[in-house]
Amino acid sequence: MAWDSSRTVPWRRLVREWLVYVAFATVAFAIYFVATDKEFQIGLFAGLLSSGPMYVGFGAILAKFGYQRKTLKQLKAERPVPATARSSRGGSTTTAATPTRPSPTKRTSTGASQYRKNKPKRR
Repeated sequence: MAWDSSRTVPWRRLVREWLVYVAFATVAFAIYFVATDKEFQIGLFAGLLSSGPMYVGFGAILAKFGYQRKTLKQLKAERPVPATARSSRGGSTTTAATPTRPSPTKRTSTGASQYRKNKPKRR
């Protein structure tokens, strides 16, 4: 897609996603430093804070090119209904929903053994 300056940028969503990332990363770093008794490094948190403008800026550029990730609400709406729920609602199940077995070839077994089961044991 081409750049379109009239496309809107979801600023709130970008900032919210970045804040969630920073919160989780901060908690993870805090747990790491407490668990390992290592010295606290301010550079890691400075890096987290400096990642904000980069994340939001890159997301804004992608939005101007037309890229927009789907929300969780949209992903849940697209999710196919499981076969058990479909049959309980009275809907008909189709054969396309159930996988079909491929036809047997010379490399696969047809279900019956090619060798006698009661072979005499060698002595």
